[in-house]
Amino acid sequence: MDKKTLEFVTYCISKLSHFLKLPQREIYMRLYQSGILYDYIVPSYDVLHTFGSHYLIEDITDYMRQKGVLQ
Repeated sequence: MDKKTLEFVTYCISKLSHFLKLPQREIYMRLYQSGILYDYIVPSYDVLHTFGSHYLIEDITDYMRQKGVLQ
């Protein structure tokens, strides 16, 4: 993973943590264990990083719900 992608992943985790009111470590573990981190966020960096933060968080939380990571 290159530096830009790592910074983007960190940004996503931070935004999700704030939005979902969960610790960043918990967000990371959910994304990692569900495969969302390395099967969706990292490979889709080129597209996802162009989204506004509101849409980005909405997109990732919708996917987390689909994968059963969120209620």
